[in-house]
Amino acid sequence: MFGYQGNILRINLSTGKVGVEKLDEKLAKDYVGGRGLATKIFADEVDALVDALSPANKLIMATGPLSGTPTPTGGRYMVVTKSPLTDTIASSNSGGYWGAELKFAGYDMIIVEGKANKPVYIQIEDDNVEIKDAAHLWGKLVSETTDILEKDAPEKARILTIGPAGEKLSRIAAIMNDRFRAAGRSGVGAVMGSKNLKAIVVRGTKKVPIADPEKLKEVVKDCTKKIRENGVTGEGLPTYGTAVLVNIINENGVFPTNNFQLSQFAEADAISGETLAEKYLTKKDPCYRCPIGCGRYCKTDKVEGGGPEYETIWAFGGDCGVSDMPAVIEANFWCNEYGLDTISTGTTIAAAMELRQRGFIKDHEMDGLSLEFGDAEAVVGWTKKMGMREGLGDKMADGSYRLAESHGIPELSMSVKKQEMPAYDPRGIQGQGLSYATSNRGGCHVRGYLISPEILGLPEKLDRFTLKGKPEWTKIFQDLTAFIDSTGLCLFTSFAMGAEDYGNMVQAATGMEWSAEEVLKAGDRIWNIEKLFNLASGVGPDQDTLPPRLLKEPIGEGPSVGEVTRLDGMLDDYYSLRGWDENGIPTQAKKDELGIE
Repeated sequence: MFGYQGNILRINLSTGKVGVEKLDEKLAKDYVGGRGLATKIFADEVDALVDALSPANKLIMATGPLSGTPTPTGGRYMVVTKSPLTDTIASSNSGGYWGAELKFAGYDMIIVEGKANKPVYIQIEDDNVEIKDAAHLWGKLVSETTDILEKDAPEKARILTIGPAGEKLSRIAAIMNDRFRAAGRSGVGAVMGSKNLKAIVVRGTKKVPIADPEKLKEVVKDCTKKIRENGVTGEGLPTYGTAVLVNIINENGVFPTNNFQLSQFAEADAISGETLAEKYLTKKDPCYRCPIGCGRYCKTDKVEGGGPEYETIWAFGGDCGVSDMPAVIEANFWCNEYGLDTISTGTTIAAAMELRQRGFIKDHEMDGLSLEFGDAEAVVGWTKKMGMREGLGDKMADGSYRLAESHGIPELSMSVKKQEMPAYDPRGIQGQGLSYATSNRGGCHVRGYLISPEILGLPEKLDRFTLKGKPEWTKIFQDLTAFIDSTGLCLFTSFAMGAEDYGNMVQAATGMEWSAEEVLKAGDRIWNIEKLFNLASGVGPDQDTLPPRLLKEPIGEGPSVGEVTRLDGMLDDYYSLRGWDENGIPTQAKKDELGIE
């Protein structure tokens, strides 16, 4: 096989058995790799009703056919499992260098089964795979674990690990790699912790076989040119990182503030990408073969490290009413160290602040900290409490939905399918609201980034207030994203590239034919098997919705004043376009069309 190493590494932690299986070429063609192929294998092997934190759940780390190749941003990998946060299929994406290194070691994916009877880590050096004792690592922060393992690991090895949050089974725990990169969403770190698996060390020396090296070189040159000439990927992201969006989103009146009670933040400029670059940026921190270089490395008087990203700045900043950039950077630092999803951590603190504002959280629960909107020390203090599950932080460590539900008012959780929504108020961006509601992994912007056409005007400018055409655009973006996630490339390339570009790269690498139509059909197939898994797990179409606030309470002021998300005007058309019935269930005809058994 070209583009693939053709090997799946299967490790059973209960028995200690390690085995290598051959990759099925037809499955690779139908489901591409990464997110798609891992989801297909996971859904075939795991009961949808499995307890996500039980040994019967499996954890898959998967690369794509472009991971470890010369393609721009070809270093991504996906973590696929059942989410302990949402009970949906979880597929969390991360960059850095670890994914490419796994490919160099000769594996397209790792399937981790069972549970070790004591803390362990896995060390992979090409064909040599060992399960090692991790007692000395348990309880360590991410940086401490990485430092220790780097001393004992082969030279140039890459480290993936969880922090204390994953060990303590926080349902918003992340898996960290290369110190600052996170497979952040859906609680995948808790699944790793439930297996007593602390880390995976990888070192590889093998090349990825390419079907047509000259053709790939030509396609890469063309796509890299498009990336460099695009205003977002060639200028905005390289200069200011993802935080370039802070002022743009705020000026459109869709920057959620104080737990979505407001949609503009008066002090947004203090936490903008421009401010970050001017006062705190030390250097850029790009991923493997990335011509964009959006990653930031920042420093304050107290901490330094990778990030923060736009979503993180919003979550600890505007959503908590905080305009203190050093505090935001520090909260991000502690999320990286404890292994916490920054979006869910910040927005859970914001939900706790509103619960406190409404009198649901009492004085005796405060652990000596404030829960007032605008309190910079609070976002740092509660992040640490959540990372260690201390006091009220123990409840908060399982996300905003369970926290709000414990007080009898789950509607104060700004989440979809129990996963916290990110940094865009869908009341003023109708297509993004539909994308949130229908996302297969809960509240998520990277399952269908309608911000691109509705706010940024890419590939064309859409009226963000109208419903017309939004179901069609949502489906296209969701299907294309599913394919991109399966190739091993970064979603940000889609600002400059289209389905034909991705098809050309995968075809040159693998030798398999991929037209633009086939790209979108593969994405459609991946989307449908995710949906079918969710339905089998008990997550029904009744959860294709948004918090009541966003459906019933109009934005009070600013450029999006008076708007609510008009989901009822889009959902039926969306289901019909997907070939699903009126209840949001894939029809037999649709499954036959896509070749889904």
